Amino acid sequence: MKRVLLKRSNRDWFLLVMGINVGLRIGDLLQLNVRDVRNKSHLTHKERKTGKMRRFPINAELREIINAYIKGKKDSDPLFPSYRTKLNIKRVQAYRILNIAAAEVGLSEIGTHTLRKTFGYHFYKRYKDVALLQQIFNHSAPSITLRYIGINQDIIDEAVGGFHL
Repeated sequence: MKRVLLKRSNRDWFLLVMGINVGLRIGDLLQLNVRDVRNKSHLTHKERKTGKMRRFPINAELREIINAYIKGKKDSDPLFPSYRTKLNIKRVQAYRILNIAAAEVGLSEIGTHTLRKTFGYHFYKRYKDVALLQQIFNHSAPSITLRYIGINQDIIDEAVGGFHL
């Protein structure tokens, strides 16, 4: 999907890359302006859904991508500008962008939560720390976090797939 989106536009590619690397809800991601990421070691924002403040580190690789993407942009510029209004794109447009790219690479069941779920899935696979991921996502229980990222189904598929009598 990265290659497909990069061919279409830098903005669309950056939406995917930023989304899968920070795990924000799409509504929070689409509220960001350049000032929110320029020269920052952490992404700090108030979650729209919960009203809670969230602080998330920006790793070195993402820092380089951000710096290249925002080069020449003003602090007040939206991070994901609409080509028509120059305001940030809306959730529906983000959904369209992701679905068109997904269809092109043969994926289905892509939604606006896919970016956040992708972050969570890979974070869990690498660190196996559901408690930390639960805290990152502000979920009330580990079971909610595992269900959200689809790990429960993976565990069932793996266990039952290799089970025989």
